[in-house]
Amino acid sequence: MVGSPWVMEAAAIWGERWSSATNSMAKEYMEVACRKQSLVCLAADKPTMSELEELIDAVGPYIAALKTHVDLVEDWTAERWGAFCKRASAHNLLIFEDRKFADIGKISRHQMGGVYAIGSWSNLVTAHLISGPDIVDGLQAGWGDYGTEGGVLLLAQMSSRGNLLNPNYTDEVVRLGIQHTGVFGFIGNGSRPEELKLLRDKVGTEKMIWTPGVNLQTGDGAMGQRYGDPTEAVLAGSDCVIVGSGIHGADDPASSAKAYADASWAGLLNR
Repeated sequence: MVGSPWVMEAAAIWGERWSSATNSMAKEYMEVACRKQSLVCLAADKPTMSELEELIDAVGPYIAALKTHVDLVEDWTAERWGAFCKRASAHNLLIFEDRKFADIGKISRHQMGGVYAIGSWSNLVTAHLISGPDIVDGLQAGWGDYGTEGGVLLLAQMSSRGNLLNPNYTDEVVRLGIQHTGVFGFIGNGSRPEELKLLRDKVGTEKMIWTPGVNLQTGDGAMGQRYGDPTEAVLAGSDCVIVGSGIHGADDPASSAKAYADASWAGLLNR
């Protein structure tokens, strides 16, 4: 994608975020976002392949990335998943496996393989840094085993009530993460713009911040989740809003996805 006619537009719209990006996947994402005029990542937490296929066909034009939990799919097969990834690519989507790796580098590298072969089809993965920065090297080696490239999103904040990612931990994750070219960026808390602004100040401009915890209907949700406004999240420093039930739980997922795309894009243009 890099080198396409969209590069100049992406560079102009994203500004310093584009010029200072240290991970190649970041520019690929920014370019896709400009093509789609959307900073939306769909959290496609569906249990069957048919539901996943139907969902991305409906909302594909309005989202820039797809967040998966491959181990939640009840009827998963390698063949059907491969076809699904090709389907996502046809919709010009980055695939983000929300695996939340947390082991040492050697084990994390092997976990990128195995039955799911995550390193062969994912563009992005999430990881905790609790085991130390070697996990990023392990994950990058996991992509290398398949001759592919990707970026790691480190969990710096979470939007769930009672989570243990305190400010001191967040600071250490950011300090270590911004030094590593394999780090695409950080997961921040989209439900609290004031916390997000502080995170952006610490991160600077070189890394992405992606945020769950956003919904056009703000407030508290089920199972400890909290929601903030997507436009406010982008204005506070988010580069991508991760939306799940706000889209796939809507009566008209396509219309809902477009509403989130419009809200997120407005936030970027205003920013």
